[in-house]
Amino acid sequence: MSEGTIVEQARPLELQAAPGRRGRRLPFSPWHLVLFPTMLIMLVPLLWMLVTSVQTLNETRHFPPVFVPSRVHLENYTQVLRMAPFSRWFLNTLIVTTASVAGNLLFCSLAGYAFARIKFFGREVVFLLVLATLMIPFQVVMIPTFLIVKRLGMIDTLGALIVPNLAGAFGVFLLRQFFRTLPIELEEAARIDGASRIGILFKIVLPLSAPALATLAVVTFMWTWNDFLWPLITIYNEHNMTLQLGLTTFQGAHQTNTNLLMAANVMSMLPVLLLFFAAQRYFIRGIATSGLKG
Repeated sequence: MSEGTIVEQARPLELQAAPGRRGRRLPFSPWHLVLFPTMLIMLVPLLWMLVTSVQTLNETRHFPPVFVPSRVHLENYTQVLRMAPFSRWFLNTLIVTTASVAGNLLFCSLAGYAFARIKFFGREVVFLLVLATLMIPFQVVMIPTFLIVKRLGMIDTLGALIVPNLAGAFGVFLLRQFFRTLPIELEEAARIDGASRIGILFKIVLPLSAPALATLAVVTFMWTWNDFLWPLITIYNEHNMTLQLGLTTFQGAHQTNTNLLMAANVMSMLPVLLLFFAAQRYFIRGIATSGLKG
């Protein structure tokens, strides 16, 4: 068969395949056709909260709703700061959240490393018991925890919000799974050089575990920052309130200052958004790499 005949036979196949290849070449992934509308749906409450925060009280009560305010009322934000001790609530929330994040990073790292590397009797059984606590709703242990905190004399103090949140089963599980993915040869070499278990953890394991630690920090930060039920039970003094508990002061039995409430919500949500966007790369990497090894 001559070279010209081969070219003539191959040309129709090439012409048939080319349109298909051109049709599949999109400037984005086909999944974006589903993810983009979903993203818009999830952004609607956030945008509505932002618009409401710069409206007047009458505009928030108007029907049909006012999507574009007559004027941007930024004084709603300053009025929130004048009407309530918002800065004190912000400081209380920051103290509680920072202490909870630091406690989880420390204690969950110690426990996770013990379950991942140290062999002791009943290790797997104890780990399963720790995981089983994730299936217990907080409402079940709420009263016993309250009685323990009361016995410690911490009711109506920031310590009541910090101590029960210093460690969690989720953090232990996350770090244990990530530590098991690290090569054990690095730790064995350090043991030969005379390093202790604590030294190996803090000098070798933790520096290699930045994605998992960032994931745990972000999750703990969001859980603690947005916590409402536990502060509602243990905090009575306005001076010790957190942001989420203090926001309820803008709601009354007969009237709610919706514009001020939304302005306060926007200010309370900004730290969480900034932290998430700053640690997004580590957060996604930590979720993707944790749990790959049983």
